[in-house]
Amino acid sequence: MENQPASNSISRRSIFGRGAAAATAFQIIKPELVRGQGKEKLRAGLVGFGGRGRQAIVDHLRGTENTEVVAAADIFEDKLEGNLRWLREEDRNKDIRDRVKIDPDKRFVGFDAFQKLLKTDIDVVFLATPPGYRPEHFEAAVNAKKHVFCEKPFGTDPAGVRRFMAAAKKSEELKLTVVSGAQRRFDRRYMETYDRIKSGQIGDITAGYAYWVGNPVIQQKARDPKWADMTWQHRAWYSFVWICGDQVVEQHLHNIDVMNWFIGAHPTKVVATGGRCWRPSDEIYGNIYDHVSADLEYPGGIRVSSYCRQFPAGNHIYRKVGELLAGTKGRSNCFDLAGPGPEPKPYVAEHTALARSIRGDGPYINHAMAVAESTLTCIMARESAYSGQEITWEQAMNSRLDLQPKKFGYEEKMEVPPLPQPGVYTFA
Repeated sequence: MENQPASNSISRRSIFGRGAAAATAFQIIKPELVRGQGKEKLRAGLVGFGGRGRQAIVDHLRGTENTEVVAAADIFEDKLEGNLRWLREEDRNKDIRDRVKIDPDKRFVGFDAFQKLLKTDIDVVFLATPPGYRPEHFEAAVNAKKHVFCEKPFGTDPAGVRRFMAAAKKSEELKLTVVSGAQRRFDRRYMETYDRIKSGQIGDITAGYAYWVGNPVIQQKARDPKWADMTWQHRAWYSFVWICGDQVVEQHLHNIDVMNWFIGAHPTKVVATGGRCWRPSDEIYGNIYDHVSADLEYPGGIRVSSYCRQFPAGNHIYRKVGELLAGTKGRSNCFDLAGPGPEPKPYVAEHTALARSIRGDGPYINHAMAVAESTLTCIMARESAYSGQEITWEQAMNSRLDLQPKKFGYEEKMEVPPLPQPGVYTFA
């Protein structure tokens, strides 16, 4: 997982989708890398067959026609086979199960399984592993000239995000379609509200507010004694910063991405604070915070206040997930200016848009760079909270921080770094 050098040309870019107006902003392209034109059958493969991976298959097949899922990869055989059975045997999936055609010789297991899958005859790959792997897997998919559905976030450290950005630039040159799991970009209400804000309905944006105040994500209640460190940290991946990114990166990205998208830029600097007041010190809770608050400064003096928190459900525990923008003429929650209309599920709509972009009968979509910038924005907030430092965009783009292990294997030993303490932990 080699480090990629910082690129000033990338660091100064702000390439963001334009909601419903995107169709006029991009040339409609018939990608030369698809197997045919129009209604030609698309063949899809999945990397990361956990809960998100299997749901990506369901959403894709319900949002498209003439598509089959023909290959799958995961580091754990039980995850792959168990979720494949779920797709094929659950009554709720009877409308799509016949299009799940993953034969035994197209099921790949191991840390190199993604490489084997990318050598198969697929047109599009879904990347749904834990986010620590996203830069390496995306780079490999682009090099294999595959179209991509890429779950967010796009990395967990600056070195990985720079690697992703370099591959993003190549994906644009190859005219590959890249759709992210930041599904608000495919929510009709958000898209129409974006257009109306850009047309001046609330005036000039002066401030924003972003919230993900919700529940903890705990994937394993206990460690099987047979699991070595690396196996355990993959089974309980949301608890470890190297593979998860912490809540502000893994989950709060949805809200921060809306801020970047609507403002049309990434922040120039971030100051944040956070900590751990609910998560116990037991092994299953790893080394991530349970709350982070951040003040983000954007070009033109626009300020965004963001807050994410994961406390367990209980009496009087406050919950809020959403966004708010204030302008010189009014305010918006980023979806309230849309007109009446159908309400397709954005998780399905993103896959419909993916297939249409690949086939060339819809707008060309490549959100790789935009969501990579949103990922780095969230990493800036995390690192500011961990260290107590102000973090600038230039610092983040030139940071040496690389959290990825140097060796991968089921029996590898992995010490868990201590919980970061501001003033002790430093960002460099």
